[in-house]
Amino acid sequence: MANVVVVGSQWGDEGKGKIVDWLSEQADIVVRFQGGHNAGHTLVIDGKTYKLSLLPSGVVRPNKLSVIGNGVVVDPRALVDEIDRLTAMGVAVTPDNLRIAENASLILSLHRDLDAIRESSTTGTRIGTTKRGIGPAYEDKVGRRAIRVMDLADTDGLMLKIDRLLAHHNALRRGLDLKEIDGKDIYNELVELAPRVLPYMDTIWSLLDEKRREGKRILFEGAQGALLDVDHGTYPFVTSSNTVAAQAATGSGLGPGAIGYVLGICKAYTTRVGEGPFPTEQDNDIGKLIGERGHEFGTVTGRPRRCGWFDAVLVRQTVRTSGINGIALTKLDILDGFKEIKVCVRYRLDGREIDYLPASERAQARVEPVYETVEGWPDGTAGARSWADLPAQAIKYVRWIEELIGCPVALLSTSPKREDTILVQNPFEA
Repeated sequence: MANVVVVGSQWGDEGKGKIVDWLSEQADIVVRFQGGHNAGHTLVIDGKTYKLSLLPSGVVRPNKLSVIGNGVVVDPRALVDEIDRLTAMGVAVTPDNLRIAENASLILSLHRDLDAIRESSTTGTRIGTTKRGIGPAYEDKVGRRAIRVMDLADTDGLMLKIDRLLAHHNALRRGLDLKEIDGKDIYNELVELAPRVLPYMDTIWSLLDEKRREGKRILFEGAQGALLDVDHGTYPFVTSSNTVAAQAATGSGLGPGAIGYVLGICKAYTTRVGEGPFPTEQDNDIGKLIGERGHEFGTVTGRPRRCGWFDAVLVRQTVRTSGINGIALTKLDILDGFKEIKVCVRYRLDGREIDYLPASERAQARVEPVYETVEGWPDGTAGARSWADLPAQAIKYVRWIEELIGCPVALLSTSPKREDTILVQNPFEA
């Protein structure tokens, strides 16, 4: 019985919500291990749509324990708002089905302000963040000045930690000609929210170790995609945390030996939100058509996603950096009706061909895709639930992708409906 990590193997938005929901039905525990409320998951269950940003996908299913690990940065106000929104939809969120790591760092209003100021600046590099304070919160975490969930329970010592935090932030604000922050305002903000957050607090590393020893199935749910990893992604156009599979262990407190299977999620084409390199982007009618068919708009921001052909070089690279055992290929149906479909099989950089994405920002901007073309399929794949339902050319496309990325397809998704899934290998039984 394998504990499963789900990671995006492109730049995020690969359709993790549906796959995680499909897997969460078999899991006992669903764990978020990195990121914050900057990544949205859309779940459709019994015709009802749930949009989650911070809470693990398992929270909408009965008899599942959802866990927010220490690798996540938690905005307490966003947490409370999301809980209230789900409650209004008839989903009970209580300490019986949600636990939050006591050592998770908090996102405060000053983090959101700083994030927005940076993104709105006319100088420096615009990353294309969601302006939700994720990056500044992680900066404070590694700078050893963060306020953590457990600090909400120690109001006597809270002000000292706020002063330590503001020694840094008020210096920044003076340099930006902004009004300094009064620590009492932060204190009052946190004291107000503490009673809504503290009931969920727990020692997560111990809880998960106990559940693992009991033989419970654990599903680790990643946010964003591996190409947004702060170390292995398209730096500096990345998120502020590690998004590769190894972070599931670090961000939850369980050792890497607890991970049995890594499932990578990728679309049958490629999308990206925000700034940064995108070798196969189609800034033309093809890209527009893919975006319209795929309803490619961000769950959190509503921003239109940049669209392009499948990039086998990038996915092959993330298969390696995340140790992916199998791929869940999503949105195959969006390619229905194309006469021909292109796939990037390698790059050309300064006149020579390479089979990987270089780490250099300037080199990433110069790489040119080398395409190979396969015949499309006129018949539809939408709603297919077995290989027999697929056109021969669609099967050929899937097999070609497997060969190019060096990884088998474990699941194939042919529509947003969870039942429209072709199962090749169940990750929990691998």
